[in-house]
Amino acid sequence: MRFAPQALAFVAGAAAVFGFSPLDFFPATLLALAVLIHLWLRAPSPRAALLAGFLFGLGFFLAGVSWVYVSLHRFGAMPGPLAAFATLGFCAFLALFPAAAGWAQAKLRAPLAIPALWVLTEWLRGTILTGFPWLSVGYAGIDSPLAGYAPIGGTYLVSLLTVSAAGLLWLIAANRVRWLAAAAFAAIGVAGAALQAVEWTATLGKPVSVSLLQGNVAQGLKFDPARYDRTLETYARLAESSRARLIVLPETAVPRFLDLVAPAYIERLKAAAVRNGGDLLLGIPLRASPGVYLNSVVSLGVSAPVAYDKVHLVPFGEFVPPGFGWILSVLKIPLSDFSRGGELQRPMAVAGERVAVNICYEDAYGSEIARRLHNATLLVNVSNMAWFGDSLAPGQHLQIARMRALETGRMVLTATNTGITAAIAADGKLLARLPQFSEGRLDVEAQGRSGATPYARWRDAPALALSIALFFGFALLRPSR
Repeated sequence: MRFAPQALAFVAGAAAVFGFSPLDFFPATLLALAVLIHLWLRAPSPRAALLAGFLFGLGFFLAGVSWVYVSLHRFGAMPGPLAAFATLGFCAFLALFPAAAGWAQAKLRAPLAIPALWVLTEWLRGTILTGFPWLSVGYAGIDSPLAGYAPIGGTYLVSLLTVSAAGLLWLIAANRVRWLAAAAFAAIGVAGAALQAVEWTATLGKPVSVSLLQGNVAQGLKFDPARYDRTLETYARLAESSRARLIVLPETAVPRFLDLVAPAYIERLKAAAVRNGGDLLLGIPLRASPGVYLNSVVSLGVSAPVAYDKVHLVPFGEFVPPGFGWILSVLKIPLSDFSRGGELQRPMAVAGERVAVNICYEDAYGSEIARRLHNATLLVNVSNMAWFGDSLAPGQHLQIARMRALETGRMVLTATNTGITAAIAADGKLLARLPQFSEGRLDVEAQGRSGATPYARWRDAPALALSIALFFGFALLRPSR
């Protein structure tokens, strides 16, 4: 059975998603990218290469971020046809970035620049219009030898090497400099495996006991006033059952502004932390001033109280871009008008650790997490993944958190409403997790760490500089007419 190039591009894009969690079959992504490279190199014109890149991207994002429909329709109350159209439009927009990479390499007649162009367009996708870095192909390599490069250049360096490896596979299959390509492919893998043995950061002090709470409050009930008291009782009971020095609750665990919550309840949570000689981190919205609302995490316990306010907000989910106010009449999302927190927020000094907190979608931005790392000993992410139901999103989000651990050389603790609540080691390995859609408490020993990986110091700059240098270098080497 033969596919037309257009159909093959779309199918290959969809197949590339198998390399991401929860499927975690990295060879699928590698082979899918090799197919795309084949289509680009066989394209008769830049326009045909653009179309192949677009269809690959459309298949990739429709398969990989189909959960956008779930949040818009099932929980955002957007009519089904409109939610489907919005999801298609969003995925089509994202597909423009691989389309641009395909067009550029064909227009410049610079096939060797494909990995660099992929990374540069992937970086643009994660930057413009607040960015959407989800499904960067580097994430698919988290369990491969290529993960060894993450502490040096982050996800984008792993993306660069993933696409390079796919190109080498194409050369091997096409019998083009087969032995040289095979040697280069092996060298990339062997060097990555060797780098995985490097311990970039050092343990600091003794481990601290931590309880991560998962209340399993369905999204459809989370903001129901009739469910409010039960929600509060669930988290109070879980907190009081813990003997950990640090207790972490999910994003907006209490679905009401702090000043509207009964003081006795806040004191109850604080008492649970004080009894353990430690602190509790509570996800809760704040009203900083009239009209200024913040998605925040506040500390309660023996340490001085401190708060973290979310900085990178989700468009339409947490703020409405200028000119789009009309969409609120269609999309029914509670607490969708937050303000950004300050950029210069230091890690929280709680439970004897310095904890750098980020909220939900923020941990998709590796450079931002590294920039705010400062002298943090632990990373904590609190989320409410109930917005995406039983979809690929929670698994993908856990994979992203694993990459943040690897990039920064810090243990990552994730506390979510419905899952996946987990503890991740500094080398990106999953230590423990709770089942999705279940109420529970995950008790772990968290080891603080000090020192900085190269990525923590330089963030995305090395990977981008290398990509730019490779692009210009290979563009200049393009064959003459």
